Amino acid sequence: MKLNDKNLSCSCWAEKGYRIPSFDRSKMVENTKKNPQWVHFGAGNIFRIFPAHLAQILLESGKMDTGIVVGEGFDYEIISKAYHPFDNLTLMVTLKADGSIDKEVIASVAESHPCAKEFQPSWDRFIEVFENPSLQMVSFTITEKGYALKNAKGELFSAYAEDFEDGPGKGARMLFSRLAYFLLKRYEKGAYPIALVSMDNCSHNGEKVEKAVKTIANAWLERGFVDKGFVDYLSSDKVSYPWSMIDKITPRPDASVAAMLEKDGFENTDVIITDKKTYTAAFVNAEECQYLVIEDKFPNGRPSLEDAGVYFTTRETVNKVEKMKVCTCLNPLHTALAVNGCLLSYHLISEEMKDEDLVALIKRIGYTEGLPVVVNPGIIDPKKFIDEVINVRLPNPFMPDSPERIATDTSQKLPIRFGETIKAYISSGKDVKSLKGIAYVFASWMRYTMALDDNLESFTPSPDPLLEYAQTELSCLEIGKKVSLRDIEKMLRNKDIFGVDLIETGLADTVVEYLNMLLEGKGSVRKTLHSLVK
Repeated sequence: MKLNDKNLSCSCWAEKGYRIPSFDRSKMVENTKKNPQWVHFGAGNIFRIFPAHLAQILLESGKMDTGIVVGEGFDYEIISKAYHPFDNLTLMVTLKADGSIDKEVIASVAESHPCAKEFQPSWDRFIEVFENPSLQMVSFTITEKGYALKNAKGELFSAYAEDFEDGPGKGARMLFSRLAYFLLKRYEKGAYPIALVSMDNCSHNGEKVEKAVKTIANAWLERGFVDKGFVDYLSSDKVSYPWSMIDKITPRPDASVAAMLEKDGFENTDVIITDKKTYTAAFVNAEECQYLVIEDKFPNGRPSLEDAGVYFTTRETVNKVEKMKVCTCLNPLHTALAVNGCLLSYHLISEEMKDEDLVALIKRIGYTEGLPVVVNPGIIDPKKFIDEVINVRLPNPFMPDSPERIATDTSQKLPIRFGETIKAYISSGKDVKSLKGIAYVFASWMRYTMALDDNLESFTPSPDPLLEYAQTELSCLEIGKKVSLRDIEKMLRNKDIFGVDLIETGLADTVVEYLNMLLEGKGSVRKTLHSLVK
């Protein structure tokens, strides 16, 4: 059982319980070539098992007759190693909490290309697609970092500075410089309408797309590379930047899943690790639960994704759903487990959910501290959402998700996942000092930056753009030595990390108290955690 177009005709797939596409794939590819409707940037695992599957549902039901044109603007090896060798097919493996798995071949990707000027045929194809009036939407799963034009110090990345000076389509070093150029070509061809839809798990994601595109366009206008009409086009009702909320836990390809597939006779189970440290494979494994809520603002029409389970609603409701999930019902719980899981030497989130202290911690953060100020979007019940997270999703023993993966970029996550709850307490007159779970997470993250687990053995912290900064600011931390508020005052006042000035809010004393408990010695993480939740 090899994953390619030729071998899909084999009866062995059905015999082993694999669903294979029933639609005419060659016709779909032909239709997409002529009249592309959907471009997606970000060829990683979340796209392959979620948006690509949504398109597959519509193709199977006859509600869509074109596929997705995929572009990768950062890690080109994903295309050359995980797409092209398998004819743009992906084996979707859904890991259910009851131990069963669903296996389906996803075939909705019509084309896949590296998106960079040095790949000239692919570059020309993107221009052709963007110039086609049939194109309705461009979506993105490029991670929150992908939208940044500036570094943590607020300085413009040098590659963007060079793209500003070179003008449209010249250097094109960065993804959004390329996108802006493609939009310029669309404008010049006929100023056709288009929706630019971020599907990344970050707050106000559509706003990030809009800001990046317009910043580049205005920089080019100032230098005389484009006319004002292009800038006006990007601000007109012909170009939209819908906000969205996405939720689906998608770990790296797992060896235990690969072993199950090998027993079936599936041959393409090797994990691919690119030079840029992307972990991928011919298969993608993920949980069954998934949510996608999108602002319904598509000036050129859109696929009927509501028929595949997508919620289409207003921007206000999307924002409420996103706040509900990111600030209360899932992301804070995930981060608390990630940081403490690393400190307590866990390697699976599901294993952490057998730890009574950790479960009590996230219940406190979610139910006790979060729900009193949760934003209720109306279309999804917050209490039921947390119930599903704690009772079904996180304990799923067949989900090979790791605290190390979730701990990536923690400094970028703390202000939204916890800072917003603190702000809500302040604005509603609630007692901020009662947020002991959140204070503990802040303290445990500072303890985490020491790269020593609870047994005082070293570990490698997950990638984080502010890790070096944090380690420098917290260089005074030593096991067995107490710190004062004054010792780490600069860190405690950092609103970029915590979302608020912890000293001004009155939570700093509690954070320092927990931090000193965590620094007492070997086993102090467990001791402190237990004392908090007992």
